[in-house]
Formats: sequence, structure tokens, C-alpha cells
Amino acid sequence: MKRTERSRLRRLPRRGSHDAATIHAILDAGFLAHVGFVADGQPFVIPTLYGRDDDRLFLHGSSASRMLAQLAQGVAACVNVTLVDGLVLARSAFHHSLNYRSVVAFGTAHPLTDAHEKTRALEVISNHLLAGRWQDVRPPSARELKTTSVLEFVIEEASSKVREGPPLDDAADYNLPVWAGVLPLRLRANEPLPDERLSPAAILPRYLERPGGW
Repeated sequence: MKRTERSRLRRLPRRGSHDAATIHAILDAGFLAHVGFVADGQPFVIPTLYGRDDDRLFLHGSSASRMLAQLAQGVAACVNVTLVDGLVLARSAFHHSLNYRSVVAFGTAHPLTDAHEKTRALEVISNHLLAGRWQDVRPPSARELKTTSVLEFVIEEASSKVREGPPLDDAADYNLPVWAGVLPLRLRANEPLPDERLSPAAILPRYLERPGGW
């Protein structure tokens, strides 16, 4: 992965990496990104879903979206994805921390205007969120494609950072009678809730099934 001053790892660089495989793995494990950009001198950070294809991220939304309109002009942008893995509980307030995996990617975006390219990008996003879903649903109509903006964000450079493991306390604090360790956290799907207007012919797809049942 390309490196310049803007993606240089500064604080605790031992936790970071520019390795493409590590960056891709974190991006593939997440689905919610925060996109930073500047419009008329005002910084904005907007959450959005995404899908990855190699070193490209596909973003989409309403054609009226300010974020997408700004990014479509080729302005410099920053995309962040963070996965929280646990709360790190130390013996001192100072050394409490977080176990996490994160990526910061820099680049520019351009709009996709060809209907085939837009549809394929939307398929990438859909299958990134839930593999197999796109094959089950009605594809977007010409009117729906027209009212949807789809951007291809090209990752020019990126870095990842990961913290894992127990708290790192001061040596003098290890004898304190304070519980310390890690509270693991994870995002978990609950039992699917069927829509009230579900067709009687509709069945729960296999990608929503849970081994052993819900």
C-alpha cells in the first residue's frame, strides 16, 4: 500500500500497518464507514454503508446527498472504519483503553454513471452487508438507478491500527485490589423479525438461518 506523510503512523506505530491484506481484512469485517470531507470550508464526517472491491470502496445514497455531491467533484476525502473488540479495564483510570481494529483510508471518488456499473457496485455493497441477499431481491429499476448516486472511492493510501490484549498498568499498580482485564464486545445478530406484510410464499433464506435454530 502506498505511503506518504498523510498516512504515516505517528502515535504507537507498532500497533499499525500499511499491509494491504490487513487493511482489506478489517474493511471486509465492517460495513459502516465514516467519511470525512470539507465543503465550503466546513469539515463534515458522515456515516455510510460501503462495499469493497480490491482497493475500491463503493458508496451510495440519494442523488440529493450533499456528501455524495461533494465527493463526486473529486475532493480529497478520508474514510474511517473502526471495529470495537473490547473494553480494556485497567487498575488505574489513566490506563483504561479499548481493543479495536481500524483503518484510515485516503483518496478521491468519482461517480458511476453507466447503469451496468452502478448496478454491479450496488450488488457489491449488498453482498458485502449480507452475502447472497442480492440474488434474492428485485434488482433496481431504471428510475431507481436514476435517483441513486453511486461513487467509486479509490484508496490511494491507507493504514491500519490494532490494539489487542490485556491492560498495560504501571508496575506499582499490579498489586492493587482492583479487578482488571478485558470485557470482550462483539456485534451479534438477533432473531430475524418478519415484516407484517410478508408474502405467505416467502421463506427464511439460508443466510439468515442460525445453526441449531433461533
